[in-house]
Parts: sequence; C-alpha cells; structure tokens
Amino acid sequence: MMKKKSISTSRASLVFFLCQMISALDVPLDLSQPPTITQQSPKDYIVDPRENIVIQCEAKGKPPPSFSWTRNGTHFDIDKDAQVTMKPNSGTLVINIMNGGKAEAYEGVYQCTARNERGAAISNNIIIRPSRSPLWTKEKLEPNQVREGDSLVLHCRPPVGLPPPIIFWMDNAFQRLPQSERVSQGLNGDLYFSNVQPEDTREDYICYARFNHTQTIQQKQPISVKVFSMDSLNDTIAANLSDTDIYGAKPVTERQPVLLTPTGSTSTKVELRGNVLLLECIAAGLPTPVIRWIKEGGELPANRTFFENFKKTLKIIDVSEADSGNYKCIARNTLGSAHHVISVTVKAAPYWITAPRNLVLSPGEHGTLICRANGNPKPSISWLANGVPIAIAPEDPSRRVDGDTIIFSHVQERSSSVYQCNASNEYGYLLSNAFVNVLAEPPRILTPANKLYQVIADSPALLNCAYFGSPKPEIEWFKGVKGSILRDSEYVFHDNGTLEIPVAQKDSTGTYTCVARNELGKTQNEVRLEVKDPTMIIKQPEYKVIQRYGQVSFECIIKHDSTLVPMVIWLKDNDELPDDERFLVGKDNLTIMNVTDKDDGTYTCIVNTTLDSVSASAVLTVVARPNPPFDLELTGQLERSIELSWIPGDENNSPITNFVIEYEDGLHEPGVWHYQTEVPGTQTTVQLKLSPYVNYSFRVIAVNEIGRSQPSEPSEQYLTKSANPDENPSNVQGIGSEPDNLVITWESLKGFQSNGPGLQYKVSWRQKDVDDEWTSVIVANVSKYIVSGTPTFVPYEIKVQALNDLGYAPEPSEVIGHSGEDLPMVAPGNVQVYVINSTLAKVNWDPVPLKTVRGHLQGYKVYYWKVQSLSRRSRRHVEKKILTFRGNKTFGMLPGLEPYSSYKLNVRVVNGKGEGPASPDKVFKTPEGVPSSPSFLKITNPTLDSLTLEWGSPTHPNGVLTSYILKFQPINNTHELGPLVEIRIPANESSLILKNLNYSTRYKFYFHAQTSVGSGNQITEEAVTIMDEVQPLYPRIRNVTTAAAETYANISWEYEGPDHANFYVEYGVAGTMASRQVDIATQGWFIGLMCAVALLILILLIVCFIRRNKGGKYPVKEKEDAHADPEIQPMKEDDGTFGEYSDAEDHKPLKKGSRTPSDRTVKKEDSDDSLVDYGEGVNGQFNEDGSFIGQYSGKKEKEPAEGNESSEAPSPVNAMNSFV
Repeated sequence: MMKKKSISTSRASLVFFLCQMISALDVPLDLSQPPTITQQSPKDYIVDPRENIVIQCEAKGKPPPSFSWTRNGTHFDIDKDAQVTMKPNSGTLVINIMNGGKAEAYEGVYQCTARNERGAAISNNIIIRPSRSPLWTKEKLEPNQVREGDSLVLHCRPPVGLPPPIIFWMDNAFQRLPQSERVSQGLNGDLYFSNVQPEDTREDYICYARFNHTQTIQQKQPISVKVFSMDSLNDTIAANLSDTDIYGAKPVTERQPVLLTPTGSTSTKVELRGNVLLLECIAAGLPTPVIRWIKEGGELPANRTFFENFKKTLKIIDVSEADSGNYKCIARNTLGSAHHVISVTVKAAPYWITAPRNLVLSPGEHGTLICRANGNPKPSISWLANGVPIAIAPEDPSRRVDGDTIIFSHVQERSSSVYQCNASNEYGYLLSNAFVNVLAEPPRILTPANKLYQVIADSPALLNCAYFGSPKPEIEWFKGVKGSILRDSEYVFHDNGTLEIPVAQKDSTGTYTCVARNELGKTQNEVRLEVKDPTMIIKQPEYKVIQRYGQVSFECIIKHDSTLVPMVIWLKDNDELPDDERFLVGKDNLTIMNVTDKDDGTYTCIVNTTLDSVSASAVLTVVARPNPPFDLELTGQLERSIELSWIPGDENNSPITNFVIEYEDGLHEPGVWHYQTEVPGTQTTVQLKLSPYVNYSFRVIAVNEIGRSQPSEPSEQYLTKSANPDENPSNVQGIGSEPDNLVITWESLKGFQSNGPGLQYKVSWRQKDVDDEWTSVIVANVSKYIVSGTPTFVPYEIKVQALNDLGYAPEPSEVIGHSGEDLPMVAPGNVQVYVINSTLAKVNWDPVPLKTVRGHLQGYKVYYWKVQSLSRRSRRHVEKKILTFRGNKTFGMLPGLEPYSSYKLNVRVVNGKGEGPASPDKVFKTPEGVPSSPSFLKITNPTLDSLTLEWGSPTHPNGVLTSYILKFQPINNTHELGPLVEIRIPANESSLILKNLNYSTRYKFYFHAQTSVGSGNQITEEAVTIMDEVQPLYPRIRNVTTAAAETYANISWEYEGPDHANFYVEYGVAGTMASRQVDIATQGWFIGLMCAVALLILILLIVCFIRRNKGGKYPVKEKEDAHADPEIQPMKEDDGTFGEYSDAEDHKPLKKGSRTPSDRTVKKEDSDDSLVDYGEGVNGQFNEDGSFIGQYSGKKEKEPAEGNESSEAPSPVNAMNSFV
C-alpha cells in the first residue's frame, strides 16, 4: 500500500485549494448528478428602489435543472407578473422597476428551487428590502448660548434609513469641522463638547447624513452656538449696574469629569460573534478629560484592539465568546475621575463545525451525511429531502436519520437525492445542500495529460491527479513510463490523488505516471516535472546615508535560471516608486538624483519569475542641516539675566549637536547679530547674562554634522535698565605726534558696554616722577585727546575712565606714555672699520648718550657706498647701501663688498622720529681677490696645424691681472685625452695663434685669468684642425671613342669635374662640316634621368645622416669625465668653483668655436674630405640619335666632421642606370 500522510501546516493553504478544486469536480458534468446551487443573492438583500431588482439563482446538474420560486412561503408564478422575467437557462429573476414597477411592491422573502430527475436543491431565504433615504423632519432649532468652560451636546438625530446613514459634521463651506480630545462626534452622530471655548462660537454647525445605496446626502438645518467668555459677561453686567452695585461673574472654574455618554455607572452591550465590538465613553470636564479603557479580570485582546476618536472609542474586531466581560472606561483630569462599566455579552448566530458534503456512492455501498453546527444559543438541526422536511418526504429504506447525521446503507440508484441541513437559532440560520448520487463508473483522470509542472529547487512539488470513479478508485504513482511504484518516504500521497515531493531537487526532474483503478477498470495519466534553479540576489541594496540634493544608487544584481525570465520591480515603503524623473531604474540598480527629504524610506528590490520571487530591502536616510528652532520664549527676566527657551526644529536624520545663541542690540546696533553663547543639542533652555541698557533680541541656530540651520525667528525684545559702566576703555596709549605734545588714544566702549545713556570719557594725565597733580578733561564721542605744550619725550602717567548719566566706571589702571619725539641731536663717534677679507668688513662705533636720542632708540643705520674700483680707476654712479642694526648695538658686519675697491661709510642713530646727524665719512679699501672667468673664448681660423684663440678680459678682475693660463690637450677617436700643455700668456694679450698642431685632430682648451691672489674660474672650449687643403676642380673630358653602325653610332668619353655639367656633342657626315649640335641637358629623357638620380642620392643621404646621428655624436660630458684636466680637481662650494659641468652645457653638440669656424658654417674648401675622393670619371655613350646608353656617376659633397666621428671618407655614391 502507498504511504499516506497528512499535509503539513506550511502547505495547508495550497492543498486546501486543491481539495476545493477536486471537490468541485467530484462528479464530471457529463454524468448524471442532482442539482447544486452555484450562485445566489445574499440573505439580507437591500436594493436601490430606482433600479431593476436582480435576484440571483444559478445551479448545475445533469440533466440541467429547472427553476421555481416561492415568495413569502408560497409559489411565485412569474408568468402572471409582466414585470418579472427569468433569465434563460438560469433561475435568476429580473424585476423591472425602471419601466413602471415599484420596489416596495416586491418586498418579501424569496427562495429558489433547482430540480432535475435526481433531486431538488434550494437556496437561502432571500429577504428583499428597498433602501430608504428619508428627509429630516422640520424642527425649530434654538441658538445654543453657553458659558465658557461648560459642556455641550449638539444632537444630529438623523432620519431612519435603510441601511443606516453615515454621519459627519461640516460648515457652510463644506469643510469638515475640526475634532479633538475636547470636541468629537459620538457613535450616534451627536457632536460632543467636553468644554466650550470662545473659538467654538459659530452659526454653521451642520450635520450631514450620507445614504450610500441611493448615493444621496441629507442636510440638517444649521445649529448656532454662542460662547460667552467671563470678560464679556463682566462687561455686560457692569453696563447694567451702578457704581455702588457689587457685580462680577464668576471666573471659569475647573470641573472634574462627568460622563456625557453612556449615562449612569453601568450599561450592557450584546454583540454577535465575528462582528466588530464598539464601546464608547465621552466625558465633560475642565481641563479636558483623558479616557482610558480596561477589561475587568482580564486583558484587552492583543492584535484585535484599537482605539479611535481620541481613545473615546474602544474597537475590538472579530469578537468571540471569550471577549465577553466587563469593560471599564475611566475619564480623568487634574481634579478627579469618573468611570462607567459596560457589560458585554457575545452571542453567536449558527456557524459550521461540519457542513454536509456531497456523497457519491456505487450501488450497494454505505455512507453518511453529517451536519454539525454551533452557536449561542446552540442551534437546532433539521433535515430536508429535495426541499421537503424529511419527516414528510417519500420513504427511502436505505437511509436513517440520527440527529445531525443521515446514515445510508445498501444504496441503489433510486437513492439519489438532495438533502438540506438547516441549523438555526434566534440570531440566524445556516442552510446547506448536499446530494447523494449513486453511480457505477470506471475510473477517469481529470488532470490534463502531459501537464507540465515547474518548481524551484528545494521547494515542494505538487503533481495533481484529479480523478473520479464509483466505487472510489485507488491511486498509484510511478516515475517514468516503466518505473516502479513510488513508496519511498520522500514522497507524500494525498487523498485527492496529489503526489507531493516535499523537497524537489534537480534529479527530481522527469515524467511521472498516475494510475487510477477500481473494480470497473483502470486508467493512467502522465505529467512532467521540471526543477529550476532558484532566483537569487547576489548583491543586495545596502543602507545609505545621503545629504539632501545628493545622488544615491542601490544595487540589485541577480542570478537566475537561464530558462526563466526575471522581472525586477523597485518599491518605496512597500508601494510603487514615485512618478518622478529623478528615479532612474537601470538593469541592476536604482539611482535617485537630487535627493530630497521625501525620498527617505525603505527601498525594496523584488525579482519575480513565473515560479519564485525574492526581495531585498535597504533603508535610505536623507540627512540635511537641521530646520531652525521656533517658538522662542523669554522668561525669568532680571536686570542682568534672562532665561531663553525654544523648540528644536526637525533634525533631518542627523542629531543636533549644539545650539548657537545670538543677540541683536536694537538700541545701539540694529540689524547686527553677535555671538552670545552655545549649549549642547540636548538642551532647549539657557540662562543668559545681560548687560544694562541694551534692547535685546535673541535668535537660535541649530547645528548638526551637516551644518548650521537657518536662524530662528527673533525672540521678543527685552530692554535692560541703565547702570554705571562696568568697564573702562582698553588699549590706552600715550604717544606724541609732535615734539611738544602727547596724543592719548583708547578703544571706545561698544554700545552695549555703555550701560546707559550719555557715555563719556574722563581723560587724566601727569608727568611721571614729578610731583604734579592730575590734569583731567571729559570728552565724548571720541577716542583720542591731544595734550599740547609738553616737554620733548618725557614719560607721563595716563588713565581713561568711562562714565554715563548714572555715574562712573571703576577706577581705571594707569599706563605710561611719552610725549612726542624729536630727531636725535648727535652722531655716533669713534667710528672704526676693520676689513676682514676682500668682500667683508666690520664697523664699530660708540653709542650716543640716551638723552641726546630724544625718543625711543630704535637702532643705528650704516650708510656705505663704493667710491671706485682700484683696478680700473674709473668713477661710476654712486649707489649707497644701508644696513640697520636694531637696538643699542655698537658694531655691525658689511657683507657683499667688491674686492680691490675703495668705500666710504657713516653711521647715524635712529629713533621714532627719524635719523640723527651722520658721523664723518670713513674711507676703507678692500684687498685684491681672484678674478672672474674670462668673458669669452673663441677659436677661429682652423688650418692643418694651427688654431687662433681670442678671449675677453674678466668682467670682474677683482685686482690687477698678472697673466692668463691656457691649457690644452688632444682627444683621440676613443675619447682618450693626450698630454696636457700649459702656456702662460701676458695679461695685456687678447689673442693667440697656436701652431704646430696635428691635422684633423680635436683639442680641448682650459683658460683662466690670474691676479696676485690666485686663479679665477676657467672656461673650456673644443676645436678641430682641418684634414687637407682642397684645390679648385675644373671639368675635363678625355679618352673620347666612337663605334659606328648602319643607323647609329656610340660615342664614349671620360669626365672629371663638378656635378651637374651640361654635355654638348657635335657630329656630322665625314668630309663635311658638323651639321647638328645636340644639347643633352635640354632633352626630356635626360631631365627625367637626372631627377631619378637626384632622388636616389637624397634617399642615401638621409640614410647616412640617420646612421651618423645614432652613433656618431660626441657627448662633451662623457669626454670630460673620461679626460678631465689633471690639474683641475673638484673644489668645495666655498671656493666658488665646481669640479664638473652641468648637463645642460655638456650635451650640446658643439661648443662655441670648438668644431666649426666662427661664422658657424662649413665651406667646401675647408672640408676635411675632398670631392675628388668620390670621382671615378664618367663614361658616356650616345646613340646616333643622341640617346644615352652609357653610365653616369654623380658626386656628393661630404658633410663636416662632427663629434668623435671617424675621419675616413664614406663610400662614394654611384648611381648606375642603363637605357636602351
């Protein structure tokens, strides 16, 4: 036997659906079966009286059933009523109201019967009632005059409608009246005021009733309410009483709560099981009471309890018998409380425990119909057969009634019938049809053949095998066409034929066969199962924090089965994305541009396929600067302090770290805000210190990590009282501007520092160390006072005191100032100069007496200048230099002097006024130094064995030149240096011809000047002697030969001479004069030939040039590194010379004068190579018609030798071309 298991809880809903589907297909429609009601109108059917009434009744059966109706318990003959028709092949009635019928005439209880040869099924009793929306009755409404603080109820009393109307209150402008804890609408539609306020005064309190069935709204007459405040009552009473009367209405008094509804201390409430329980308590009182609900002896049911109407209404949904009990509402304010207990009883209309189900039996089988219901009170059960009470129905020996059960045994085909079970109590009834159908049928499978099922791996797979047969077939499952029966524990076999694979794997894919068999036969069906890879989100969206107006992107990268097509949907807070172009949905991401506060929320990526769905969410937090604080309030006003409080604005998802408080002084600096203080972000009050006589306004700025908020609106102004100044001016100074005055200055007090009107300053002074009295003067609106007639530069004691109309500030402290300075009177004496070296000297002097300085001694200035150079004896423009030595120094160093020069200097003392007289000029001379390098070195006129050197004297000889030193040495082709030769040249020479040099040899030269002190910096150059003398070359033709034929003659010759020569050939008949002269250079073929030859030569020259550039350069730096002057060693930096040359100079191809003549050109006659080296003659032959058939040899001028290139001549360039 196959193993059967009950379905798991996680799959209950799916299998329940399958069971329902199979139940509906219990008997195929092609087989005989009793009627079954498939559709009917609701039991309580309220219809629109303006539209046709449609009473539904649909049924199925084989053969198709016929329909009949009863109305109010008697047969309803629709043929006799022209307004009533029945739809074809249906039991549905249509009552024509729109063509003259009246809905009220068709009120009643209707019941439909569907009948065929196997039985009759009946519908519920359908009560037809037309909806009603009556008008309000006319009534005279008196204005409501209420004292402030009293309670008030405005009654709505809507007309009784069917169904009851929806009540709401509005004004004349069709705006809903605002409701609150104080003012609210009750369940009965009345408007309750716990206490009235002056703002409740109005004349348009209007109650509206909306009747949904008829889509009409009825309006009550406006109600007027006038609230009298205590002040207005007192004014009215005062106007009507004399001065001697005692009058005055009592002020608004607070009252403890009193319940307006429900009244009394207890009440009862009955509600039916499954309905919504609504309990209400509304209380009067001042202050407005707060309502609280409890259940005595228990807890309010979780997840089903809700509070509405400002907690005045308790709502419990889907109530059950367990919700019965006592519910207490408590109204409380500061003066006391009131309570009310509502006793709730939950009754129940009948509800099914086991409803009877259709029964299909084969002849001779047994079966039962069970009808069990519950309710409060418990319902009674009654049976009917084919719509007739079973007690009076035709006898059937195969059935027996046992209370709520009918037992069938040994049924026959005539036992087929429809049975009705009726369960009823005082709150309602249940009616259910169930047929008994006796059939003998072989098995049939109702699931379509080869149906394809697709599931996701690791999820359940349910393969259907809906079947029918009588007797009931047994079901077996096989995998594959010839597989064995499935018995393993990995499968679950359900009663409705479904095969369940609890955890489908990839290897579960395949064909499954369902076999159904009973005693009348057997049948089978195949279905296919495909197991797909699950859809996964491999990169989920992540939590993001973004500043307002930024850009954010959420990723959602998925992996899915290749045969499934995924659809990605993005949601915001479980709803569709806003219709906004800022939201850009890409293939695997969501991008939000220009983020705003509204974008804050949870974003969910949902991936749907036809088989599965996955999702992932991430939260977006939009942060921004906080909103400004508001509701600034000043309390605790004192003379020197006040308390400021405020309400923080929205922090915009970034906590407020601190608040900055600023103030404005509207009296002294209106419109200018100053920093006052700041407090932590958790603080919303601060005690502020104040200054007298300031008209304060305050504002608050909130700060978070993103930035500062906009300032709050300013607080109210607060003017502090005047007082004596608390402080005196700061930065008091006394400095004279002239020798006979004293200028006293100070920083004025700011407006809020004045502490009162009439701010002035008392300026006092007296000469220090002299027994004088203080001299004082009072000034206003200034920050400077000049004392005239003072001695020159004497100390004074000074003080400045603030005062206003209320008095003086505290005694100020004294400062020391000086009267004005004058120029120093004497020059420094005993000036001495000590020359340290050729560029540095030291000067000493005696200080001047301090009394003669007549001011603050700032230091000494040394003026010095060059008179002349001792080496040139020529005067030039005198440029004086100044060195300042701060303080009371008596010596100084003079750097940067020029050697071998005559200087003058003097010294002056300096004070704040200026310089004193100069000391007598002191003359000193600097000794000789080493010269600078020669100004230039040129090498010209190279010959085979000589070079000419020219140079310029040093720009700075720094003494008397004694001589020049020239050193030179040859450089061979391997960059090695030869022996060094040194020549001393007299100082008055400026050129030299070096003779007896080697031809075609490169030389390196080192040149510097000398004084008696030593040698100066050297300069270097390179040059090359030429290779050979070049003789003029003249064209020459020799060895002319001829060879004649019948129609032409060959003429040959040898040519020596320059290129580009023109050849002229004269020929004629023997014995006659030459009759024809041919100019070859003017022939087209010859011009083309010369162009080709020239092009070939140009290409060869380019190739040669590239090869030379690649390997033929002579880097100067490498040569100098390899062949340094043996007498020149690297020197220290303080020598002023260096041991190597810079790369910038060394890598030049050729230094000035080293490789080319002075005019930087290479002349043909000066070339190292002779053009003759290339010459091998030219052999030319001409045909009789003048065509060239011989050879032509071109010559090229050799380029000048460069770098360390070999002196050998390159191979000659021969251009060989033959023409026929």
